[in-house]
Amino acid sequence: MTIHRLSGFDASLLHLESQSQPMTGCALWELDTSTMPGGYSFANFRATLSQRLVAVPEFRMKMADSALNLDTPVWVEDPDFDLDRHLHRVKLPAPGSSDELSALVGRLIAEQIDRSRPLWGMWVIEGLSGTDSRISGRVAVMHRMHHVLADGTTANDILARLCSTEADPTPPEPIEGVGTLSQRQIVVDGLVRFARRPWYLLKVLLTTIAGAITTIRRNARGQTMTGLFNAPRTMFNGTVSGRRTVAYVQLDLDDVKAVKNKFGVTFNDVMMALVSSAVRRFLLDRSALPQATLAAAMPVSIFQSSRASRNQLSAMISSLCTDVADPMARLRAIAAASSVAKEHVSAVGPSLGLDWTQFAPRLLEVGWRIYRWSGLSDRRPIYNLTLSNVPGPQVQCYLMGAKVKASYKFGPVFHGAGLNVTVMSLNGKVDVGLVSCTDLLPDLWELADGLPIALRELLDLAGRIEGCADRRAAQKPDTSSSDRAS
Repeated sequence: MTIHRLSGFDASLLHLESQSQPMTGCALWELDTSTMPGGYSFANFRATLSQRLVAVPEFRMKMADSALNLDTPVWVEDPDFDLDRHLHRVKLPAPGSSDELSALVGRLIAEQIDRSRPLWGMWVIEGLSGTDSRISGRVAVMHRMHHVLADGTTANDILARLCSTEADPTPPEPIEGVGTLSQRQIVVDGLVRFARRPWYLLKVLLTTIAGAITTIRRNARGQTMTGLFNAPRTMFNGTVSGRRTVAYVQLDLDDVKAVKNKFGVTFNDVMMALVSSAVRRFLLDRSALPQATLAAAMPVSIFQSSRASRNQLSAMISSLCTDVADPMARLRAIAAASSVAKEHVSAVGPSLGLDWTQFAPRLLEVGWRIYRWSGLSDRRPIYNLTLSNVPGPQVQCYLMGAKVKASYKFGPVFHGAGLNVTVMSLNGKVDVGLVSCTDLLPDLWELADGLPIALRELLDLAGRIEGCADRRAAQKPDTSSSDRAS
């Protein structure tokens, strides 16, 4: 008998959830349905999805628990699984523009998912105008999952089994589900696991002490990442409500790589610089840019196949260097700060947070509730925004036979930091999804529109540098003849 129990960190995501802080992640696909075998219809889409679900056991399982269970809930097969409870068809109101689409996605991402059923849902969205520059297709699909089901890496694996690299692929091979358990099995296994926690605590304490010593030593050398609560307060930092708004923008991957290669930085550094520039311009236009630099919390995947956790994340906090006016200097400063932050997380032990929640799954919940109830979430941001980078496949993908033109991801926002930016690279494009608490930051499209402006700015600088180098090479005397003569 295999018991698929939630890890401590998985369970902590359940405890963090509230009506104003839903732990929901979303994907919005823009589709070209002309490639669908047999043409597009909702019935055709549903039939293909039903066929592919045999390879996605995650969508057929739900959580089970008992009042006598001393450990985390477990995953079991849903004996009453019904696709029609999870797949929905909706038509946008006229004129079917990106405004109506983002309003729908924002409303759905703000809802809590029913925990008595498999923790996902999908909406086939029809009625798009087909003429909006922000989303040119006529059909879009929104997919929603609870964060406990997947982090970025796990979600990519799930979505890869939903998608294909051909419009009409062969049917997938079935993957066995998690099975079922009795209440007695859940309770007995939970008791055994609970009894092991004191021994686990000793290991975590030793690792924590070693990490603290490492941090002290690195701090003395000025090699630590941005600290907690060092971020200045902005208009999007405060206690979040249950209302959400989303925006999205697509960039060219080659353009981002051109900047990366020209300045000798990483892809992630460039994306941080674009977000920094867009946020900086947005706040300057409102005379609301703090003198101190903003800081971003960045989830870091630490996936290990040996660890039984659907979410395997660490996090680093890195400066966005918004106090630096020059775009080129800002990019280089971001790259330097990011490098230090990565080294710090690696030296301290990236799995330390996972280990603590394995011992005490409610640890994050207690800390966050104190932060919220004390009023600190309105006065002292832990960080300013969340910035995630999820690499995707660089091949053409198809969803139920429809060509995927864009895939935007949206993550949760938390008390104290009402803005989340998620970057997804896919088939030569960079799809950026933004979600914010509407009551803190309603003008999200204006912020999103600043990203391509920031990219063009860096491309122009890269071109000028290259142009100057070409001019210097052209002006350099040709001494090859005299060298040969001598």
